[in-house]
Amino acid sequence: MKAMVLAAGRGERMRPLTDSTPKPLLQVGAEPLIGWHLRHLVRAGLDDIVINTAWLGERIEQVLGDGAGYGARLHYSREGTALETAGGIATALPWLGERPFMVVNGDVLTDIDFAALARAGAMLDGVTRLAHLVLVANPAHHPHGDFDLDADGRVVDAPRHTFSGIGVYHPALFVGLAAGQPAKLAPLLREAMARRQVSGVLHDGLWLDVGTVERLDAARQIAAAWS
Repeated sequence: MKAMVLAAGRGERMRPLTDSTPKPLLQVGAEPLIGWHLRHLVRAGLDDIVINTAWLGERIEQVLGDGAGYGARLHYSREGTALETAGGIATALPWLGERPFMVVNGDVLTDIDFAALARAGAMLDGVTRLAHLVLVANPAHHPHGDFDLDADGRVVDAPRHTFSGIGVYHPALFVGLAAGQPAKLAPLLREAMARRQVSGVLHDGLWLDVGTVERLDAARQIAAAWS
């Protein structure tokens, strides 16, 4: 399975840190934030990875290069201006292929089992199942949540848990989206949920949205134990 790490955002809430350093390259322990994803993905057998870039994207390419330092093969989808999540994925489809692929938000720190997620996501058939999402308990900064799981493991549009920004998608979910055009992911997911084409799992381990300086400090404390 191929993977994509989303790294095109501006990181407005992290300014001035992100004025000169893209958020995925902020140092978290022994690695830049995105480096933890690359190591965990490669360890799970997902070493063919697309990274989308926009703000200071050239810096990301300079630091990560072709991915050899992580045991990965990296491809860069250069957006110029960030295209939102679905727009970024649609633009990167030529690298992602025709089978299910994993997408990971580049600004979270997590111990999600990517190998197990890949096995579950490999069951997406593009007809009855288009996406498999990881949900987490609502963090303090997002208390109302996004979605819920029903008794059959299908994701429903009810705000009980928070979408982690990590999931596996079938390319069929993005049919009709034009490359290079901004598009949000949530409307696509909600349409597929209404057709019961989205499954999911609740992760009860580590998941931290590194969206503020305070949470960056927390991430650094966690990563210190991984180093």
